[in-house]
Amino acid sequence: MTTLASGTDTLTRDALTVLQPGFTGTTAPDWVLRNLGEGLASVGIFGRNIATAEQLADLTAQLRAERDDVLVAIDEEGGDVTRLEVRTGSSFPGNNALGAVDDVALTQEVAAELGRRLAACGVNLNWAPSADVNSNPSNPVIGVRSFGADPDLVARHTAAYVTGLQSAGVAACTKHFPGHGDTAVDSHHALPRIDVSSEILAQRELTPFRAAIAAGSRALMTAHILVPDLDADRPATLSHPVLTDLLRGELGYDGLIVTDGMEMQAIAATYGIERGSVLAIAAGADAICVGGGLSDADTVRRLRDALVTAVRTGELPETRLADAAERVRALARWTAEARTAKAETASHGTSSAPDHPSTDSEIGLRAARRALRITAAGGVDLRDASGGGRVRPGDSVPLTEPPYVAALSPVANFAVGNETPWGVAAELFRLLPGTETGTFTGDSAGLAALAAAGRRRIVAVVRDEHRHPWMATALDTILRTRPDTIVVEMGLPQAPPRGALHIATHGAARVCGRAAAEVIAGSTGE
Repeated sequence: MTTLASGTDTLTRDALTVLQPGFTGTTAPDWVLRNLGEGLASVGIFGRNIATAEQLADLTAQLRAERDDVLVAIDEEGGDVTRLEVRTGSSFPGNNALGAVDDVALTQEVAAELGRRLAACGVNLNWAPSADVNSNPSNPVIGVRSFGADPDLVARHTAAYVTGLQSAGVAACTKHFPGHGDTAVDSHHALPRIDVSSEILAQRELTPFRAAIAAGSRALMTAHILVPDLDADRPATLSHPVLTDLLRGELGYDGLIVTDGMEMQAIAATYGIERGSVLAIAAGADAICVGGGLSDADTVRRLRDALVTAVRTGELPETRLADAAERVRALARWTAEARTAKAETASHGTSSAPDHPSTDSEIGLRAARRALRITAAGGVDLRDASGGGRVRPGDSVPLTEPPYVAALSPVANFAVGNETPWGVAAELFRLLPGTETGTFTGDSAGLAALAAAGRRRIVAVVRDEHRHPWMATALDTILRTRPDTIVVEMGLPQAPPRGALHIATHGAARVCGRAAAEVIAGSTGE
């Protein structure tokens, strides 16, 4: 078991225990290892920390050599938000694709396989799934990260995802409570506000969180949003009425409450990370997530000292900090016990997990194929009778010559990041060697794409066309000159389908691009 440094007092140890910091590099820096010995119980892993699955396993082993019950957390939603496959794109479609299929057994299977991959790398806490009901199609930060706009659909898939993920011994952290779906502002940049009644919140936003709680979600993540009908003064992350009265009291949740990243501008630009962290713990949060942007020893020291000072000055009750720290340790014990149970099961030869991660030809790609929605010119739906997203023979003519892929590319939101490749060009090149591609943006995007394509057949790839007027205009320009263009929508399919063939993938994961490319090239996909 972990031996804590004898010189660390209880108050300082508890202050460290409630922090979930990140760091830079693919090995743990000395300051992280030192803090693990002094009480730090959690570490956040980001794309910058991962080179390969094997390297990540070595990194988590290095952390456990210092503290064997450490919580190793990651933001691995699959789909558009991936850290494990940040440089290649995800092997799993995201929530919106799973919601489009609406097969809860498939969602549970996908989450279980993702959980097995994480567990194999030593990760035991996933800041997922998103249980947000995407009731605002113009939402700039949720979108395809949501299972959909229907609360009941989101609820059943949230529960399935939690069950699947935790079956692999990886704790789910369902987010973003009390619901980030009805926002028009990204909380990474400013403080969103949801002006709806508590009755609507109960019927819409809270329905999936009730399902997550019933499914046993070991953790929930807060949202940096202001909901005046619940608390007119403070965002949910810092709100006692939201976290303690509603989540703990009314909903009866007894697991770990984790904040969203405290360096996000919704908190950092209004309260500052030190005061924000104190207010969050006082409001009922148990763990402070920080490290997506701030990832150094000084950040940990500042937050630790702010919590200790708040207790010593009477601003933060010591019992509240102690309770928060104990909840962190309780989750650490659950993950350690789950890891031990999995190891014992495997040693008896009864493990249901594969000896190696599944490949694209298995569950992730199968789900991505089923999520496709294919429409021909005139609005003719070309889905097969099973709803599996495969065109019927004779319904479309596949390309036999390499096309030109025009990617009409928006700026990625902070959660998705700009490191992860997306689109169909790479997969089409594999199926149709000689495929060429270019990225276009802004008012002249359509004309520039036409000039670059020349005589080649155009495949225009868009992402949330409905949210970007320039993108819709560019597509108008392309289709006016080249009506035989194939359109692939890799965001929310809110705009009317158009083009000679329109393929909605419900997300931009690598497997979504591959599934669309198979249709375009007429590949059997086998």
